[in-house]
Amino acid sequence: MATKTKPIPDGHHTLSPYLTVRGASDALEFYKKAFGATELCRLNMPDGKIAHGEFKIGDSIFMISDENPGCSSTSPEALGGSPVTLHLYVTDADATFADAIEAGAKETMPLDNQFWGDRMGGLVDPFGHNWLIATHVEDVDPSEFQSRMEACFAAKTA
Repeated sequence: MATKTKPIPDGHHTLSPYLTVRGASDALEFYKKAFGATELCRLNMPDGKIAHGEFKIGDSIFMISDENPGCSSTSPEALGGSPVTLHLYVTDADATFADAIEAGAKETMPLDNQFWGDRMGGLVDPFGHNWLIATHVEDVDPSEFQSRMEACFAAKTA
């Protein structure tokens, strides 16, 4: 009896980020050191660049490739930055943030407890992608979000 092919493969979620970078092999090594990524597969082009790769961080699968302008695939470096930010929940934001900095990321926002209940900080990886690293530390009633945000902004302008 033939098995039915699943429309979403096992282990994948409905939405998966696909990162394009200069130096995808180096990027995979960075993601392993910074975020504990596990490489799942890699397809190399004849020149050795990665045509397609997949890696897993936590329970999420990401895809990656080297930039290929001939295929409309450009990196953040070619574009002068990225408007996209990847949000990564981890069990210990401080440890993961430190690992990412040690692996070569640059801080864009210091780690701090945020009004919505996360301890979060921002990074840009060596390949131009923006990351928010967070651990949920407080369950905040959604009815408090607006007043907490206003208090946060008032404290910053005081």
